[in-house]
Amino acid sequence: MKKACYIGGQWVETGTYAPLYAPYSGEVIAEIAQADRNTVERAISAAQEAAPVMRSMPAYQRAAILEKISGLLNERLEEAAKIIAQEAGKPIKTARGEVIRTIQTYKFAAEEAKRIYGETLPLDAAIGGEGRLAYTVREPLGVIGAITPFNFPMNLVAHKVGPAIAAGNTVVLKPASQTPLSAFFLAELAEQAGLPAGALNIVTGSGGTVGDLLVTDPRVKAITFTGSPAVGINIRNRAGLKRVTLELGSNSAVIVDRDANLDDVIPRCIFGAFAYSGQVCISVQRIYVAAELYDTFVERFVAETRRLRGGDPLSEEADYSAMISPKETERVLEWIEEARQRGARVECGGETDGRVLQPTVLTGVPADAKISCQEVFGPIVLINPVESVAEAIALVNDSRYGLQAGLYTNNLSLALQAADALHVGGVMINDIPTFRVDHMPYGGVKESGMGREGVKYAIEEMTELKLVVVKR
Repeated sequence: MKKACYIGGQWVETGTYAPLYAPYSGEVIAEIAQADRNTVERAISAAQEAAPVMRSMPAYQRAAILEKISGLLNERLEEAAKIIAQEAGKPIKTARGEVIRTIQTYKFAAEEAKRIYGETLPLDAAIGGEGRLAYTVREPLGVIGAITPFNFPMNLVAHKVGPAIAAGNTVVLKPASQTPLSAFFLAELAEQAGLPAGALNIVTGSGGTVGDLLVTDPRVKAITFTGSPAVGINIRNRAGLKRVTLELGSNSAVIVDRDANLDDVIPRCIFGAFAYSGQVCISVQRIYVAAELYDTFVERFVAETRRLRGGDPLSEEADYSAMISPKETERVLEWIEEARQRGARVECGGETDGRVLQPTVLTGVPADAKISCQEVFGPIVLINPVESVAEAIALVNDSRYGLQAGLYTNNLSLALQAADALHVGGVMINDIPTFRVDHMPYGGVKESGMGREGVKYAIEEMTELKLVVVKR
């Protein structure tokens, strides 16, 4: 099955195609177009030509199109979930959850399209400002370049495409090389929903070709990127005066205070650590447990982890499956070995079954081991004891990242102190950092990025403020 690029409402063939392999089976599931420079420039031109159409489209029409996309996706939910499971290796149960969230994200975008507000300003508050009416409006930027990762191939695309369309922009989308089928599926839905030709363009290929042109072409007015810090920093350095929203890496942590109810905490932490094999930006990677609870916590956590079942992502029984590629699996195994060599203990996992890396629990991991201080992006979690919440906060903050963090405690005063002290973009009290719903502001500090997603907040990133002053 050959899949071409989608440009200006048409499927555009390219001279080169690359095989797409299923992460679990290793089988070729499609041949994906590899865009060259001319193909990318054609996509940008199509988006630029459609920009006046989208800019002048009434808000209710943009909302109706997004609502229609949401409805069509709901009708084809199972088909969409199977696409995600096949190309991303995401267990079908988890894939269905992603599709349900995606449906909701487009609904949020439809709603927000109808409430992009400005405000009036009392200019007579300043000497010389009397006799004037002033108000602001938010206007679309124009062409948005969207670069998305493999781990949520439908919902993270929705978090970029939905707000862009809601605000009246056009989009050139570069999906992750491993998960283009989800994006092509969106193109079909958007066309059926009545989105004008050129408002959404999908270009597949290497980051060195597609991504670089999106970042440097002056017709592209903003870049919204989710991916690694190294790539994100490079984009920021080369984007010039473009707007840039970056959702980057993390090594998210949970703090478990001495009064926490482990019946609640452990299942949530296991979900946060091993859902989609830990390939989630806000996956639970570090757990700091009060020393009084530590031994019990580790024993119960390991026992419940061992009950998880791996296998074919299309199987209803699978809780986890293969990582996105054998290369990534090998990297994670090397990090586990590095931690082991430095004194860490592998409580369970640390081995592969075929192409599937088993969920792995480590204890006694040094703070400067890769498993602790870098982003694993695999089914690995470390559990270390702490003497106090203050000590745990210091360990959480001792990181180049700061996306989200969690704290379990029944002490309200302590919770509020921790919320102030934790240097992250989001603090989840009595929950894991993996918690996200699609209308909340989402983003990080430090090397976790800049700007915020969450539909309303993404629209703010994708619009510019204009002031109008009328002298009477």
